Amino acid sequence: MARLYSDEQFPRKVSELLRTMGHDVLTVQEAGNANLGIPDEEVLAFAVNDNRAVITLNREDFIRLHRANSEHAGIIVCTNDADRPRMATRICEAIAREEPLPGKLIRVVRPSI
Repeated sequence: MARLYSDEQFPRKVSELLRTMGHDVLTVQEAGNANLGIPDEEVLAFAVNDNRAVITLNREDFIRLHRANSEHAGIIVCTNDADRPRMATRICEAIAREEPLPGKLIRVVRPSI
């Protein structure tokens, strides 16, 4: 299973659900980095130093960071889904398809209805 670092805007409930699915998820809040206005580059650097893939709703900025340098433990960009269990399941399925994660940009989009 994956080692993940969820950024500040990522839904806490989804992080908790991913844990029940066997993933090791560290949140920005748990790492003591919440409400500090930490730039995305530093969020990614923290994740790299802890060998974790970033999981985020901030698609645009993290896609840009991946394009600038793909030497990271993985970046998972998601569209928000109010159905949190479905969102967690889709992320888990994407991780299973893509492992190992280092250097990869993974897009997880909410299904159209």
